[in-house]
Amino acid sequence: MNNLNAVFVDVDDFYQTFLPAWKKHLISSGIKQRNKPFRLSR
Repeated sequence: MNNLNAVFVDVDDFYQTFLPAWKKHLISSGIKQRNKPFRLSR
């Protein structure tokens, strides 16, 4: 279970860095994106 926690922490750290940079790129490039949350069910 310890390895699973380590993987989760690594992925979470990646997204904490990646998402703001990606959103900044989208805004600066002028690409309009819908920010609709993903849902698996209705």
